[in-house]
This record gives sequence, C-alpha cells and structure tokens, in this order.
Amino acid sequence: MSKPDLAHLTAAENQPALRGDIDLFGRDPALQAAVAAAGGQAAPLAGYGKTLGRVDYREAGREANRCLPRLEAFDRGGRRLDRVHFHPAYHKLMHNGIAAGYSAIAWEGKAGGHVTHAAMVYLQSQTEPSTCCPMTMTYAAVPALQTNPEVAKEWISGLTSRSYDPSDRPHAEKSGLTMGMAMTEKQGGSDIRTNVTKAIAQTDSYRLYGHKWFCSAPMSDAFLTLAQAPGGLSCFLVPRWQPDGTRNPIHLMRLKEKLGNRANASAEIEYHGAWAQLLGEEGAGVRVILDMVHHTRLDTAMAPAGLMRAALSEAHYWCQNRRVFQRRLIDQPLMRSVLADLTLDWLGALFLGMRVAAAFDGADATDRAFARIGVALAKFLSNKRCPDVVYEAMEVLGGMGYVDDTPMPMLFRESPLNSIWEGSGNVICLDILRTLGRDPLAAEVLRAELENARSLSPDYAAALDAHFSRWPTLPTEAEARWFAESLAQLLTSSVLLHQRPGPVAQAYVKTRLSGMRGRVVGAVSGLDEAAILDELG
Repeated sequence: MSKPDLAHLTAAENQPALRGDIDLFGRDPALQAAVAAAGGQAAPLAGYGKTLGRVDYREAGREANRCLPRLEAFDRGGRRLDRVHFHPAYHKLMHNGIAAGYSAIAWEGKAGGHVTHAAMVYLQSQTEPSTCCPMTMTYAAVPALQTNPEVAKEWISGLTSRSYDPSDRPHAEKSGLTMGMAMTEKQGGSDIRTNVTKAIAQTDSYRLYGHKWFCSAPMSDAFLTLAQAPGGLSCFLVPRWQPDGTRNPIHLMRLKEKLGNRANASAEIEYHGAWAQLLGEEGAGVRVILDMVHHTRLDTAMAPAGLMRAALSEAHYWCQNRRVFQRRLIDQPLMRSVLADLTLDWLGALFLGMRVAAAFDGADATDRAFARIGVALAKFLSNKRCPDVVYEAMEVLGGMGYVDDTPMPMLFRESPLNSIWEGSGNVICLDILRTLGRDPLAAEVLRAELENARSLSPDYAAALDAHFSRWPTLPTEAEARWFAESLAQLLTSSVLLHQRPGPVAQAYVKTRLSGMRGRVVGAVSGLDEAAILDELG
C-alpha cells in the first residue's frame, strides 16, 4: 500500500484566506450613511478607518492584548516610581488615535465634531478597544475642567493637542496630555456619595488622603477624582506631578487583572496627601463629574456598535469563504437568518448612537435635553445586545471562533465592559426614570422624536401606542428595565425608519416591536435577508 499524500491531507483547502488590509470606513456603507445623516466629517474618518484596518495595526492590537501592562512601583533603590510599562504596540495605537483627533476633534470648532469623534470610537473599537479608555476620558474631561477657568487655561490645550506624549514628566513640559478618572471606592461602587477620601484645604489648593478602588488609565497626566471636602463631596484635578516638580504622592497599589480591556491598565491607588485643585465649588462634585460622565457615556454607547461590527465582519467573511455540505455558508438559509438578525442589532446601535452624537453637537436646549435622555437609552440597549451578538458571531466560526488566532475571543471579553463602565444597567435605568421625571423638556423632546415616525409604519404606531398605554406615567422602579428596553427599541426604530427606511427598518420593527420572533437569535422569518446582509459591505 502506497503512502498517502501528506501535503494533500494537510492542505487548508476549506479555510478562508487570511484577510489583508480592510478599509474600515470605505467598506462600511452604513457608517458612511449614519455619519452623513448626523452631520459628521467624512474626510478624517476615511483616513482613520483605512489606517486602523491595515494588517500592521490589527496585529498591533493583538500584541497589545498579549503583552499586558506591567506595574513598576519602585526603582532599584526602593524609591517610588508608580508608573506602568506598556508594550510598544499600545503606544502605536495611542499615537494614531491622538494624532487623528480622537480626543480633540469635538473641541476644535468644526461642525459635526462630536459625531466624528463618536465614529472614531466605533472604528477604534474594531481594532483594539482597550486604547479607547484613556482617549475617551481625555475627550470627556474638557467640560468638567471648564468649571475652573484657571485649570482650564492650564490643561485644556494639552488635552486637545494632537500630539501623543507618553513620557512621565510634569505636564508643562509635554506636547500632549491625557486624563484619567478615579471615582469609585471599595465601600460604595456606583454610590459615590459614600466616598470617604478626604480633601484638606490649603491656601490655594487641597491635599487628598484615601483609597480608590478603580483608577482608569493610571499613567494619565492627571485624574478627575471625588473626595469629601469641608463643604461636601467635591471634584478635584489631581496631577501626577506637583507644582514644585516632584512626584505627587499617588501610590499605585496594584493593577487589576480583568476579563477584557487588557491592553489598558486599571489600578487601585492611594492618595497620601496628593496635591489637588478644586473644580467647581465644594459640595458640587457629583454635578461636575457628571459633565465628564455624560460625554464618556456617548462613547460607551458607540463602542458596542463597533464591537458588533467587528464580530459580524469576521462572521460574514467566514460564511462567504467556507463551504459546508456542498454549499457556501452564506447561501444556507438558516445561516442567513442568523446573520440578518444580528445585523439588525448592529445597525440599530450604529444609527441610534450617531443620532445621539448629533444632539451633542447641537447648540440649543432641545438638543441638550435629547442628548441627556438619548445617550442613556442608547447605552442601555446597545450594550445589552452586544454580548449576544458577539457570541453568536463567534459561534458562526465554530471552534475557530473560540481560538485567539481570531479576534473573536478578544471581542467577546470586551463585550460586557461598556455596560458596566459609567453606570451599569440598573444605574442607567434609574437615571432614565430620574431624567424623565425631573426634566420636562427631555420627556417632551423624546416624545416628539418618537411621534415624528408614527406615520412611517403602522406596526411602529401600534407599538408606540402600546408602550404609552402600558406606561401612561413613569413605571415603578421594579419595571425600569422593561420600560427602558421598550423605549430604547422604539427610539431605535424611529431613527431607522427615517435614516434606513425599507427592509432594514421594516425588519427591525417587525422583530423588535411586533413580537414576530422567537427568543433566540435567528428565530425569525420573512425578512429581506439579501437587502439586510448587503449592509455588511
């Protein structure tokens, strides 16, 4: 018996070819349409998407997640360093994002700045989402710093610089700055009013003493933090270096070992008399920090759309190039139902997020009111759908989807993060009830937005009536998740009916509002799958 042909037996004949460079903006017609409808800037996004989709940048994302940040607490002589060492791939991604304007473009005075920023979050999340965290906080810190004109004058130009400078030295010596945040403590978590960190007033500054359970991006040049001052819970800017050029006594106790977001460092820290400047007034800490949180929530609403897009892109490519049972996967009816159903969740998250970002760019009271309620609804729904979408896309690849040779495990590990960060699901639902109960304008503009789509779909109109019949007034706290889900799906439907009319909007309304589906992904029928899958590019 002759020896078998080993080369033939081991050939990868039914494995899709490795993907080369991917133009993340140019090959995403849905993103292009959403940006255009929201008034964003296409030109910077075109270059950004092309760069992030290159093989070397995607590989940098993999390296940054493999080679984790390392705490360097002391030098060889036992002197405190309190710094974090990152792999060069992390710095490559940070440099590209800062240079493109991720943290700056919203504040440069051009139209559509927040929309363009939000689209950058979406694109960055597809290549390496961990690096979004420090750039997002840098972007979001600007409104909080504006509560202290002296601090704003000293810091905002560096935070909105397009120069990435990772050196560990005083901020006045650097070409560009980043901002972190340290709010939560062991005993309180989201209940920040229970914080016990103390702020001792001096002549023109404060000294902080205490512990923070989570400090995001501890190599940032400064941190917004909450502490109890004589006048109550207050917000402070705490730089890494003191005005006299010595290190501020901020001790990095340990780095967190996290499920995902691995390339980004998160730390437990202690303040040992750290020098700080007050933002706003004593006792106004929650209001001041919410100026930052409001903007970070926009990013936590957009990131899941990017994660879903990345996972679906991988699944779609696999299905186009993999044959099973003598047919391509993409031609098999059950697989098409699954992909089409997943695509609706991604499109809903993308177009809703862009609509909310457009309100951040608005200048009048109605825009601001819509941004307040819209960002909470978008954050809640998009993040609740994200893990399911990523998991189902992972399953499309079978065993390969569970292997770190593909991006799927990284995307899956990342998928719960944005629901937890900046207010977990229950916190956001309670915020939605609070906003609608205390802010009549927010309730009014949201109702107007929903009513504006009534004539576009009888099924949508029926679902809208059913919602307000079920909840003529605000629900009890126990029903807050049901209420928020219903309202967010109605708002998503309204946006899609205006911006993606036809098969996409009709399918979303049918399956999400009219109950024409089962309880698992792909348990649908009667969709125009070809038109929906065309959205994947």
